[in-house]
Amino acid sequence: MQITRRLEFDAGHRIPDHKSQCRHLHGHRYALELTLSGDIIRRDGDAANGMVMDFSEVKAIAKAHVVDLWDHAFLVFSGDAAVVDFLSSLPGHKTVVLDCVPTAENLAEAAFRILDPVYRDTYGNDLRLERVRLYETPNCWADAVR
Repeated sequence: MQITRRLEFDAGHRIPDHKSQCRHLHGHRYALELTLSGDIIRRDGDAANGMVMDFSEVKAIAKAHVVDLWDHAFLVFSGDAAVVDFLSSLPGHKTVVLDCVPTAENLAEAAFRILDPVYRDTYGNDLRLERVRLYETPNCWADAVR
């Protein structure tokens, strides 16, 4: 069985080598969809009886490990030295320095890498992360899949 939970967050970024508008500092209302697979839990008296995983727990884990860290932050590539220097000059600015250019593809892959071990077999029902879909806009997204 597969289940999917969607979360949203706001963040800024730029694509330093882009030939068009995305080379400028800008932001997005990102949406993150997490698809998990596992057996349906069938244990009388268990709060997760009938579920693969409680959706509120899917959300809590994603918020703790990705969403709360990236929400209202500027996601910047460590190799984008001028922007890293600029953001570090702003007192208290929420900046996340990444080892990759913050494209939708790289962010989806990073979120998958972060979340995969955290969800793995949480309930003893062969739970595993199957897909992270990151929407950069309503019409553009990237999928990181197992």
